[in-house]
Parts: sequence; structure tokens; C-alpha cells
Amino acid sequence: MAKISTENRELFNAKIVPYKDEINAHLEKEKEVLALIEKEKNNVGYKKLFLCEDQIYIATLWIAINNLSVEILDTKNNDALNDARKCLYKAIIHLEEVVTAVINCPYSEIEDKVSEIENTPLEKRFYIVKKLGLAIQLLVDAFGENTKWKWSFVELRGRFCTVAKNLIPMKQACKDYFDPRSADYDNTVYYIRLVLKLLDQSATQYRDRYELSTHRIDDMNAAINYLLALRRLQILLSMKDEAEETKKKALVWREKLEADHKSGIAS
Repeated sequence: MAKISTENRELFNAKIVPYKDEINAHLEKEKEVLALIEKEKNNVGYKKLFLCEDQIYIATLWIAINNLSVEILDTKNNDALNDARKCLYKAIIHLEEVVTAVINCPYSEIEDKVSEIENTPLEKRFYIVKKLGLAIQLLVDAFGENTKWKWSFVELRGRFCTVAKNLIPMKQACKDYFDPRSADYDNTVYYIRLVLKLLDQSATQYRDRYELSTHRIDDMNAAINYLLALRRLQILLSMKDEAEETKKKALVWREKLEADHKSGIAS
């Protein structure tokens, strides 16, 4: 790597001042909201949604700082990217605390939790999911292919997929999905299509991590759970052929895991 000139270093430090100020202001706001949650136990779900969006915004500021580093100093700023990564995990954790982190379960098991944000329109939920997904992709792209976090991103994306699914008010969504007259029809269709895609991708990514990196049983089990969650949603949407294919795939993967465990490959 070429030596960074004093002039460029000073330029970079000057350019990032407004970003750092903005980050610090939002971190102070986060402390205030968390203190309010401790003090007042009502409307916690809505406050968590606010904190989630704020963490997404802070993450994009850290990513912007990295972009300035690449532009001015011709090098990635790994500290900024790691801070962005931590912010996106925090954003997901805030959502998990609202709608749980359960990958595969009947909707009735999480319905009470999801009802805590019942006044949040589906359009708003979809907007949060799209923002979070975009921020994750920007982070992955910024780190590049050869990052040490490559396989860690499987978990980040998987947890994102789970909360994206669990944020859907499923009973109403399954009605609106089939009703072009519904005001939420378009958003519901696009949102559910995205979740179907994310579930399939998360299953594949966990399977790849198992095969190419860890050979850990819990990774393969996660892959299978994402397939089963996909099948559950396909059944709700009357996608009978697709649900049957997903069921067969899950069985094949389960048999593969059992064989690997017996042979000592999986642990």
C-alpha cells in the first residue's frame, strides 16, 4: 500500500467531521430512548423500531466514512466498517426483541409479540426491511470478497431474513396477497416475494457455510430450518408444487447431515 500523504490524511480527517458529529448525536439519542424504555414499559415495540432505523442510519454513516477513506486515502477503513457491522447487528437485535428470532414456527406462536406493533402499517415494515437489506448489502460490498467476515455474513443475512419474515402480520398478509382490491396488495405481494427469496438464499448460504467452511451440525440444521420456514410460507400461499419440492430438498439435506454425522464429517 502506498504511503498516505499528510495532506490527504488531513483532508480525510476534515471530511469525516460532520459524519462523526452526526453519529455522536444519534448515539446520544439512542441512550435517551433506551433510558425511556427502562423507565416506561409502554409502546416498547415502537421504540425498538425507531432504534432499529436509527442504527441502520448510523451504519450508513460509517460506510460513508469508509467510502471517503477509499476515495481520499485509497484504502479501506476497517474500523469504520466494523462499527457499521456492529450497528447492523444491533438493528437486527432490536427487531428480534419485537418479533422474535424464531426461524420456523406457526405464526400463532409469535402473533402476540407481533401485535405489539399492530399500528405499524405493512408499508412501513416493508420499508424498514428494504433499508436494512440495502445497508447489509452495502456493507458486504464494502468489505469485499476476501474479508475474514465472509462466513459471518451468513448469520447476519440469516437473522435479517428471520426478522423480515416475522415482521409480516401474516394473517392479514395472506388475505391481502390474494386480493388485488386491497390497499396493501402491491406491498404485500412484493414483501412476501422478497421473504420467499430470502428464505431460499439463507438456506443455501448456511448449507454452503456447512459444506465449505465449518461442517458444524448447527449450520446444517439452520439451513434445514430455513427450508422448512420457506415450505411453511409456501403452504400458506397455496404453492403446493413448490412446497413439495422444498419438503423433498429438506429431507435430502437431513439425510446428508445424518450420514455426515455418522461418518464423523459433521460435528
